[in-house]
Amino acid sequence: MSVDLVGLLARAERLAVRRLRGVLDEEGCSVDAWRVMSLLADGEGHGMTAISECVLLPPPTLTRLVDQLVDDGMVHRRVDPLDRRRILAFLTPRGREVWQRLDQRVSATWESLPSSGDDELLATLLTRLVAGLEGNRPALA
Repeated sequence: MSVDLVGLLARAERLAVRRLRGVLDEEGCSVDAWRVMSLLADGEGHGMTAISECVLLPPPTLTRLVDQLVDDGMVHRRVDPLDRRRILAFLTPRGREVWQRLDQRVSATWESLPSSGDDELLATLLTRLVAGLEGNRPALA
């Protein structure tokens, strides 16, 4: 490979997390908590396995984090009406308010980057890469 793609991705991820942490630290929110809240912001409710896979946290770590978010009044759990054995996590109204405030601050930080006009292209390319790495067929753009 003529381009060190893995190195570029690793560097971009580290720099992105550093920038994100700078915004979130001011609000007393961790990057992992923000990732969980961002997933739950769709309002659909998600099971712990799906959250764990999406935010790349091992289940015990995720459970502790969600327990803390519940204690902080940001997240609540509810039995899945389609499968009573599963528990779904949702943002509380307070959690949604905090997430929206954080999301606005994070978005403002990203908009200041010179490459912000390429967000859709970058998202498409990264989605294809992730799908390929997961062994799925890449989605068509």
